[in-house]
Amino acid sequence: MPSISKKGQSMPQSPIRKLAPFAEKAYKQGKTVYHLNIGQPDIKTPQIALNAVKMHGLDILAYTRSEGSEIYRQKIAAYYAKNDIHVKHGDIIVTTGGSEALLFAFGSIMDVDDEIIIPEPFYANYNGFSTASGVKVVPVISKIEDNFALPPIEEFEKLITPKTKGILICNPGNPTGYLYSKEEIKKLADIVKKHDLFLIADEVYREFAYDGATHYSILQEEGLDDYAIIIDSVSKRYSMCGARIGCLVSKNKAVMQTALKFAQARLSPPTLAQIASEAALDTPQSYFDDVIEEYVERRNTLVAELNKIEGVKVANPKGAFYCIAELPIKNSDVFAQWLLEEFDVDGETVMVAPAAGFYSSPGVGLNQIRIAYVLNKESLVKAVNVIKEALKVYKD
Repeated sequence: MPSISKKGQSMPQSPIRKLAPFAEKAYKQGKTVYHLNIGQPDIKTPQIALNAVKMHGLDILAYTRSEGSEIYRQKIAAYYAKNDIHVKHGDIIVTTGGSEALLFAFGSIMDVDDEIIIPEPFYANYNGFSTASGVKVVPVISKIEDNFALPPIEEFEKLITPKTKGILICNPGNPTGYLYSKEEIKKLADIVKKHDLFLIADEVYREFAYDGATHYSILQEEGLDDYAIIIDSVSKRYSMCGARIGCLVSKNKAVMQTALKFAQARLSPPTLAQIASEAALDTPQSYFDDVIEEYVERRNTLVAELNKIEGVKVANPKGAFYCIAELPIKNSDVFAQWLLEEFDVDGETVMVAPAAGFYSSPGVGLNQIRIAYVLNKESLVKAVNVIKEALKVYKD
């Protein structure tokens, strides 16, 4: 029998999606499952984007340019300008989601066995993208006790080797909800310039900053033009996860010329989704004001309810719509599966994401879960109650 590649064998499972079969089984048993495991907002997609697809008027669903529609990229550049990020449309390549943007970035700046430093816990698929690219993730651990703040710069410098090509951050962060301050971005800027590294920032949650804080982009920092690469997406911003439209942004011409070759190899990003995404850029600010207010209320509800449970520790997110909770258990993978297979409260149970999959350091995060607060407040209260009751009877 032909063998599977070593790369394929080493590809990690998604901690977010791997429990899906157990959730399906729970549904078939008639249970209600509260999905706290995946960042699929229940917020409605802007109607302007949906209407653009309904009324497209195309006779042929043709390819677009490999870098994406020029008109769309011009409108993206105008969007960035409103956020004090000044780029030209030629500094932007439209991608099939932020995932492809990250793959293009990895392929453009790193060779097999090169290294990328990432503060952990981090978005689980960074492990998958690194494996697919033959790149080694070098983690620098941030801690729940520090609310997952940026680790000391000295910890980064200890990890830099001749193989190190860059530092990758998610700001605001998935899975922690941590929002990096301007001062922290400046520290990272200093270290990448000192050691001649790239700084990649996944900024797909840019709009979701809370408590009066503002997002500070790496492309707002002076002197980083040759070092900075932004990963972006419409998925969360406009509740358009299914559109699969993102972009890669950099003022480094060599990076963009190289990334374009990867873009040409996959031909073009999806046409209809670009039409929807272009229209979404005209979404009024009132939409975001309402969405942010809703997420702040959900966050406050979730954190307050979790803090009522004895033995639970929770970080307070400052952005995005995720948080990490530490539970009085040994293994959250086992606990999460048990919740779906064996436990319910009046026919209701919960699906969470075991947090160990958001680390690359072995044995770390085993007693933690990631919660996506993408449900309404009433559902969040019910979901946390399920976790509270489950912890009363659960045996490791």
